[in-house]
Amino acid sequence: MNALKRRDLPEEQRRALRRQLLRRSGVYVAAIVLCLWILIPIWLIATMAFSTPADVRAFPKPFFPNPISTDTITFFLNAEGILSSTANSIIVAMLTFILSTIVATPAGYAISRFVFRGRDAIRLGILSVRAFPIVILAVPLAITFINLGIYDNVFSLALLHTALVLPTSVLVIASVFASVPYELEEAAQVFGCTPFEAFFRVVIPLTLPGIAAAGVFAFVTSWNEVFAAVLLTLTNRTLPAQILFSLNKASDPFKFAGGFFMLVPSLIFIFFIRRYLFNMWGQISK
Repeated sequence: MNALKRRDLPEEQRRALRRQLLRRSGVYVAAIVLCLWILIPIWLIATMAFSTPADVRAFPKPFFPNPISTDTITFFLNAEGILSSTANSIIVAMLTFILSTIVATPAGYAISRFVFRGRDAIRLGILSVRAFPIVILAVPLAITFINLGIYDNVFSLALLHTALVLPTSVLVIASVFASVPYELEEAAQVFGCTPFEAFFRVVIPLTLPGIAAAGVFAFVTSWNEVFAAVLLTLTNRTLPAQILFSLNKASDPFKFAGGFFMLVPSLIFIFFIRRYLFNMWGQISK
Protein backbone atom coordinates (compact mmCIF):
# COMPACT_ATOMS: atom_id res chain seq x y z
CA MET A 1 0.00 0.00 0.00
CA ASN A 2 2.77 2.43 0.88
CA ALA A 3 4.52 1.69 -2.40
CA LEU A 4 1.30 2.33 -4.35
CA LYS A 5 0.73 5.59 -2.50
CA ARG A 6 4.27 6.75 -3.28
CA ARG A 7 3.76 6.05 -6.98
CA ASP A 8 0.80 8.44 -6.96
CA LEU A 9 2.92 11.25 -5.53
CA PRO A 10 4.52 13.88 -7.74
CA GLU A 11 8.16 13.39 -8.70
CA GLU A 12 9.39 16.18 -6.41
CA GLN A 13 7.68 14.64 -3.35
CA ARG A 14 9.09 11.21 -4.18
CA ARG A 15 12.56 12.72 -4.37
CA ALA A 16 12.01 14.47 -1.04
CA LEU A 17 10.90 11.18 0.52
CA ARG A 18 13.97 9.40 -0.85
CA ARG A 19 16.26 12.12 0.54
CA GLN A 20 14.52 11.91 3.91
CA LEU A 21 14.89 8.11 3.89
CA LEU A 22 18.57 8.39 3.02
CA ARG A 23 19.19 10.93 5.79
CA ARG A 24 17.36 8.75 8.31
CA SER A 25 19.27 5.67 7.18
CA GLY A 26 22.52 7.63 7.46
CA VAL A 27 21.66 8.66 11.02
CA TYR A 28 20.89 5.04 11.96
CA VAL A 29 24.10 3.77 10.38
CA ALA A 30 26.15 6.46 12.14
CA ALA A 31 24.47 5.64 15.48
CA ILE A 32 25.16 1.92 15.03
CA VAL A 33 28.81 2.54 14.10
CA LEU A 34 29.24 4.85 17.09
CA CYS A 35 27.70 2.29 19.46
CA LEU A 36 29.93 -0.48 18.09
CA TRP A 37 32.97 1.80 18.36
CA ILE A 38 32.22 2.26 22.07
CA LEU A 39 30.82 -1.15 23.00
CA ILE A 40 33.23 -3.52 21.22
CA PRO A 41 36.33 -2.43 23.25
CA ILE A 42 34.26 -2.66 26.46
CA TRP A 43 33.12 -6.16 25.47
CA LEU A 44 36.66 -7.30 24.65
CA ILE A 45 38.00 -5.94 27.96
CA ALA A 46 35.19 -7.69 29.85
CA THR A 47 35.87 -10.90 27.92
CA MET A 48 39.53 -10.82 28.86
CA ALA A 49 38.70 -10.00 32.48
CA PHE A 50 36.50 -13.11 32.76
CA SER A 51 38.86 -15.42 30.88
CA THR A 52 41.61 -17.56 32.34
CA PRO A 53 45.12 -16.06 32.42
CA ALA A 54 46.17 -18.61 29.80
CA ASP A 55 43.43 -17.42 27.41
CA VAL A 56 44.42 -13.80 28.04
CA ARG A 57 47.99 -14.55 27.01
CA ALA A 58 46.88 -16.59 23.98
CA PHE A 59 46.69 -15.25 20.43
CA PRO A 60 44.31 -14.65 18.77
CA LYS A 61 42.20 -13.44 21.68
CA PRO A 62 38.82 -15.13 22.20
CA PHE A 63 35.70 -13.07 21.53
CA PHE A 64 33.80 -14.93 24.27
CA PRO A 65 35.22 -16.19 27.56
CA ASN A 66 35.44 -19.97 27.38
CA PRO A 67 35.40 -21.05 30.12
CA ILE A 68 34.17 -18.14 32.24
CA SER A 69 36.71 -17.64 34.98
CA THR A 70 37.37 -15.14 37.75
CA ASP A 71 41.06 -16.05 38.00
CA THR A 72 42.17 -12.91 36.13
CA ILE A 73 40.06 -10.63 38.33
CA THR A 74 41.23 -12.43 41.47
CA PHE A 75 44.82 -12.03 40.36
CA PHE A 76 44.26 -8.30 39.86
CA LEU A 77 42.50 -7.81 43.20
CA ASN A 78 45.26 -9.63 45.05
CA ALA A 79 47.90 -7.34 43.58
CA GLU A 80 49.49 -4.95 46.05
CA GLY A 81 47.64 -1.69 46.61
CA ILE A 82 44.66 -2.37 44.30
CA LEU A 83 41.88 -2.57 46.90
CA SER A 84 43.06 0.49 48.82
CA SER A 85 43.53 2.52 45.63
CA THR A 86 40.05 1.54 44.45
CA ALA A 87 38.59 2.79 47.72
CA ASN A 88 40.57 6.02 47.34
CA SER A 89 39.23 6.51 43.80
CA ILE A 90 35.65 6.05 44.96
CA ILE A 91 36.14 8.50 47.84
CA VAL A 92 37.78 11.12 45.62
CA ALA A 93 35.16 10.78 42.86
CA MET A 94 32.24 11.03 45.32
CA LEU A 95 33.79 14.06 47.05
CA THR A 96 34.30 15.69 43.65
CA PHE A 97 30.70 14.94 42.74
CA ILE A 98 29.37 16.42 45.99
CA LEU A 99 31.62 19.48 46.11
CA SER A 100 31.17 20.39 42.45
CA THR A 101 27.39 20.08 42.74
CA ILE A 102 27.24 22.18 45.90
CA VAL A 103 29.35 24.96 44.36
CA ALA A 104 28.16 24.82 40.74
CA THR A 105 24.42 24.86 41.48
CA PRO A 106 24.22 28.32 43.13
CA ALA A 107 26.93 29.66 40.81
CA GLY A 108 25.03 28.49 37.73
CA TYR A 109 21.79 29.94 39.10
CA ALA A 110 23.43 33.32 39.75
CA ILE A 111 24.93 33.48 36.26
CA SER A 112 21.68 32.52 34.54
CA ARG A 113 19.24 34.58 36.61
CA PHE A 114 20.98 37.77 37.73
CA VAL A 115 22.09 40.60 35.47
CA PHE A 116 25.16 42.37 36.85
CA ARG A 117 28.20 44.17 35.55
CA GLY A 118 30.88 41.80 34.35
CA ARG A 119 28.66 38.73 34.00
CA ASP A 120 29.93 37.93 30.50
CA ALA A 121 33.51 38.43 31.65
CA ILE A 122 32.92 36.00 34.52
CA ARG A 123 31.51 33.44 32.10
CA LEU A 124 34.53 33.83 29.85
CA GLY A 125 36.86 33.59 32.85
CA ILE A 126 35.17 30.38 34.02
CA LEU A 127 35.45 28.86 30.58
CA SER A 128 39.07 29.96 30.11
CA VAL A 129 40.14 27.85 33.10
CA ARG A 130 39.59 24.77 30.92
CA ALA A 131 42.19 26.13 28.48
CA PHE A 132 45.02 25.66 30.98
CA PRO A 133 46.83 22.30 30.82
CA ILE A 134 46.55 20.21 33.95
CA VAL A 135 50.31 20.42 34.52
CA ILE A 136 50.03 24.19 35.04
CA LEU A 137 47.64 23.59 37.95
CA ALA A 138 49.03 20.35 39.34
CA VAL A 139 52.67 21.32 39.87
CA PRO A 140 52.04 24.60 41.77
CA LEU A 141 49.29 22.92 43.77
CA ALA A 142 51.64 20.07 44.68
CA ILE A 143 54.09 22.60 46.11
CA THR A 144 51.27 24.41 47.91
CA PHE A 145 49.91 21.18 49.38
CA ILE A 146 53.38 20.22 50.61
CA ASN A 147 53.79 23.59 52.32
CA LEU A 148 50.33 23.29 53.90
CA GLY A 149 50.93 19.72 55.04
CA ILE A 150 48.05 18.23 53.04
CA TYR A 151 50.10 16.51 50.35
CA ASP A 152 49.32 12.83 49.62
CA ASN A 153 45.73 13.20 50.81
CA VAL A 154 42.54 12.07 49.10
CA PHE A 155 40.72 15.23 50.20
CA SER A 156 43.31 17.54 48.64
CA LEU A 157 43.10 15.53 45.42
CA ALA A 158 39.31 15.88 45.51
CA LEU A 159 39.73 19.66 45.79
CA LEU A 160 41.89 19.71 42.67
CA HIS A 161 39.45 17.52 40.75
CA THR A 162 36.64 19.83 41.83
CA ALA A 163 38.57 22.80 40.47
CA LEU A 164 39.03 20.94 37.17
CA VAL A 165 35.35 20.09 36.67
CA LEU A 166 33.78 23.27 38.09
CA PRO A 167 34.00 25.39 34.89
CA THR A 168 32.10 22.85 32.82
CA SER A 169 29.67 22.05 35.65
CA VAL A 170 28.86 25.73 36.23
CA LEU A 171 28.21 26.40 32.54
CA VAL A 172 26.10 23.25 32.09
CA ILE A 173 23.96 23.98 35.14
CA ALA A 174 23.65 27.67 34.17
CA SER A 175 22.30 26.68 30.75
CA VAL A 176 19.79 24.35 32.40
CA PHE A 177 18.60 27.08 34.77
CA ALA A 178 18.27 29.47 31.82
CA SER A 179 15.83 27.03 30.17
CA VAL A 180 13.41 27.30 33.12
CA PRO A 181 11.11 30.37 32.77
CA TYR A 182 11.48 32.86 35.58
CA GLU A 183 7.69 33.28 35.55
CA LEU A 184 7.41 29.94 37.36
CA GLU A 185 9.37 31.32 40.30
CA GLU A 186 7.26 34.47 40.29
CA ALA A 187 4.08 32.40 40.30
CA ALA A 188 5.36 30.37 43.26
CA GLN A 189 6.11 33.57 45.16
CA VAL A 190 2.62 34.88 44.38
CA PHE A 191 1.19 31.77 46.04
CA GLY A 192 3.19 32.39 49.21
CA CYS A 193 6.64 30.90 48.63
CA THR A 194 9.73 32.82 49.56
CA PRO A 195 12.44 33.12 46.85
CA PHE A 196 14.39 30.41 48.65
CA GLU A 197 11.35 28.08 48.75
CA ALA A 198 10.54 28.82 45.10
CA PHE A 199 14.08 27.86 44.17
CA PHE A 200 13.97 24.51 45.98
CA ARG A 201 10.34 23.57 45.31
CA VAL A 202 10.01 24.72 41.69
CA VAL A 203 13.38 25.27 40.04
CA ILE A 204 15.43 22.41 41.51
CA PRO A 205 12.95 19.62 40.55
CA LEU A 206 12.85 20.94 36.97
CA THR A 207 16.62 21.24 36.65
CA LEU A 208 17.54 18.06 38.51
CA PRO A 209 18.31 16.12 35.28
CA GLY A 210 20.82 18.78 34.22
CA ILE A 211 22.39 18.89 37.67
CA ALA A 212 22.63 15.09 37.58
CA ALA A 213 24.34 15.26 34.18
CA ALA A 214 26.90 17.71 35.55
CA GLY A 215 27.41 15.37 38.51
CA VAL A 216 28.02 12.40 36.20
CA PHE A 217 30.59 14.44 34.32
CA ALA A 218 32.34 15.37 37.59
CA PHE A 219 32.34 11.77 38.87
CA VAL A 220 33.65 10.22 35.64
CA THR A 221 36.28 12.93 35.16
CA SER A 222 37.59 12.44 38.70
CA TRP A 223 37.52 8.64 38.38
CA ASN A 224 39.56 8.67 35.15
CA GLU A 225 41.99 11.49 36.00
CA VAL A 226 45.53 10.23 36.40
CA PHE A 227 48.08 13.04 35.93
CA ALA A 228 47.21 15.07 39.03
CA ALA A 229 46.70 11.86 41.00
CA VAL A 230 50.26 10.79 40.18
CA LEU A 231 51.71 14.16 41.20
CA LEU A 232 49.68 14.68 44.37
CA THR A 233 49.74 11.19 45.87
CA LEU A 234 52.41 8.68 46.85
CA THR A 235 50.97 6.22 49.37
CA ASN A 236 47.31 7.15 48.93
CA ARG A 237 47.16 6.58 45.18
CA THR A 238 43.91 6.35 43.27
CA LEU A 239 43.26 3.37 41.03
CA PRO A 240 44.43 5.03 37.76
CA ALA A 241 47.63 6.18 39.43
CA GLN A 242 48.23 2.73 40.95
CA ILE A 243 47.65 0.98 37.62
CA LEU A 244 49.94 3.43 35.82
CA PHE A 245 52.62 2.88 38.48
CA SER A 246 52.44 -0.90 37.96
CA LEU A 247 51.88 -0.91 34.20
CA ASN A 248 55.48 -1.28 32.99
CA LYS A 249 56.01 -4.44 35.03
CA ALA A 250 52.46 -5.85 34.84
CA SER A 251 51.32 -8.87 32.85
CA ASP A 252 48.46 -8.91 30.34
CA PRO A 253 45.90 -10.32 32.85
CA PHE A 254 46.65 -7.42 35.19
CA LYS A 255 46.20 -4.87 32.38
CA PHE A 256 42.88 -6.23 31.13
CA ALA A 257 41.47 -6.67 34.62
CA GLY A 258 42.62 -3.15 35.48
CA GLY A 259 40.84 -1.77 32.42
CA PHE A 260 37.68 -3.63 33.42
CA PHE A 261 37.81 -2.25 36.96
CA MET A 262 38.31 1.26 35.59
CA LEU A 263 35.10 0.87 33.58
CA VAL A 264 32.79 -0.75 36.14
CA PRO A 265 32.22 2.06 38.70
CA SER A 266 31.49 4.63 35.99
CA LEU A 267 29.01 2.28 34.31
CA ILE A 268 27.31 1.51 37.61
CA PHE A 269 27.11 5.20 38.54
CA ILE A 270 25.62 6.10 35.14
CA PHE A 271 23.17 3.16 35.39
CA PHE A 272 21.69 4.45 38.64
CA ILE A 273 21.51 8.05 37.45
CA ARG A 274 20.39 7.33 33.87
CA ARG A 275 16.75 8.28 34.43
CA TYR A 276 17.80 11.85 35.22
CA LEU A 277 19.84 11.96 32.02
CA PHE A 278 16.92 10.60 29.98
CA ASN A 279 14.61 13.18 31.54
CA MET A 280 17.03 15.95 30.58
CA TRP A 281 17.22 14.74 26.96
CA GLY A 282 13.45 14.52 26.88
CA GLN A 283 13.12 18.11 28.04
CA ILE A 284 15.60 19.29 25.43
CA SER A 285 13.83 17.38 22.66
CA LYS A 286 10.59 19.17 23.44
